[in-house]
Amino acid sequence: MNCHAMDFTVGTHSAHHIRRIVRIYLCQWGMTELTDSAELAVTELLANVVRHVPGRHCSLLIVRQGRGVRVEVGDPDPRPPVVGEPTQWEEGGRGLLLVEAVTDRWGVHPSPPGKTVWFECDAKAAT
Repeated sequence: MNCHAMDFTVGTHSAHHIRRIVRIYLCQWGMTELTDSAELAVTELLANVVRHVPGRHCSLLIVRQGRGVRVEVGDPDPRPPVVGEPTQWEEGGRGLLLVEAVTDRWGVHPSPPGKTVWFECDAKAAT
């Protein structure tokens, strides 16, 4: 299988279970070097759903593409995520900055009635 999709309502402990699912797929696909980045990025996207989406309903899509992975988190809230510029004293607002730092690409696109936030991680070529 080269992709996995699911719909669910995010709870406080959902990120732990989703990280495990992402890790399992990456290991099956021989991309274990991507697990840390993908797990951190998907955790941040799920945290945004918990904080900002009424009802906390979302979808998850994990897609193998070549020597990399694309992960999409969709939700019914049409408001785009905002990349924060927190001060050093603020506890939150760094999630998308982390996603940007640990992935090769990320973005957002409308997917009525809401949006899909996605990221891609590329496996590094062996040298």
